Amino acid sequence: MEPAISDQVVLVTPQGEARGTLLKSEAHGTDTPLHLGFSCHVIDGRGRVLVTRRALSKRTWPGVWTNSFCGHPGPGEGWEDAVRRHGMSELGLAIHEVVSALPDFQYRATDASGVVENEICPVFTASAEDLPEPNLHEVVETAWVAPHDLRSAVEAAPWAFSPWMVLQIPQMPLYGGTPSSDASPGV
Repeated sequence: MEPAISDQVVLVTPQGEARGTLLKSEAHGTDTPLHLGFSCHVIDGRGRVLVTRRALSKRTWPGVWTNSFCGHPGPGEGWEDAVRRHGMSELGLAIHEVVSALPDFQYRATDASGVVENEICPVFTASAEDLPEPNLHEVVETAWVAPHDLRSAVEAAPWAFSPWMVLQIPQMPLYGGTPSSDASPGV
């Protein structure tokens, strides 16, 4: 039986070209291959951003505060479909107005346990009207915060947040940032 789309990551070349798939459970380790991921920053009707605290059972960065949600598109899955799927599965949110914010974002980071993230990771913003109903295997807490307050918190205590969010916020207009002119290649 073939693995479900949500159980696979798409492996890519440094130029962002697909070169195969790998089970998500096998993809992340001390020598994680470059693969596709994404991040999403959800905004409510009052202009606040949803931040989430990763579940304590997560393999990497457990208990760390991060953007609204992140994930991996499955093989052949479009970015917007992947964003909507993860918004529903992780937060029970119907996601609207998916917009590309940092199409060329890429990062590599190592967790305290030694597990590496290595992703071409476009960043999106989206809107949601409902309150989140977190999947507790993914998210243990949520908070809505003004964008400028989140940027201040990240600048004051970057160690308390996911490394990808720390890198994203200064580049995103939502937080008063400017996209980097030396962005890594993306898809």
